Amino acid sequence: MSVNKVILLGNVGRDPEVRYVAQNQPVASFSLATTEHAYTNANGVRVPERTEWHNIVVWGRNAEVAEKFIRKGTQLYVEGHLRTRTWEDRNQIKRSITEVYADTFELLGRPRSATQPQQPE
Repeated sequence: MSVNKVILLGNVGRDPEVRYVAQNQPVASFSLATTEHAYTNANGVRVPERTEWHNIVVWGRNAEVAEKFIRKGTQLYVEGHLRTRTWEDRNQIKRSITEVYADTFELLGRPRSATQPQQPE
C-alpha cells in the first residue's frame, strides 16, 4: 500500500499560465508559496522565516476555473499528488521538476489589491 497525497495552504506567486494539449484539453500552471514563520527554539536560537515554492498543475475544467479566478496573491487551499518529470534541455542536460498535480483547490482570499475598493476617477 502507498499514498501520494499533498495538502497545501499558501499564496499564489504568479497568475496561472494556461496552454492547450491533445484534444484541446486545458492545463494551467502557477506557483504557490507556503511559509513557516520565524521562531526561537528552546535553546534560544532564532530560526528565520522560511518560504517554500511549489509548482502547481491543474487540468481540464479546473484549469479553466483557475484561469478565471486565481491571481497572484490569492490565498489558496490545494489537494493533489506529487509527480516528477524529467527531460533533456537544448544542451542535452538532464533536467527534472517535481510538481503538485492538483485534484481540488479552494480560493480562500483574494489578492490584497482586489479587495481594495475602487477609487472613482
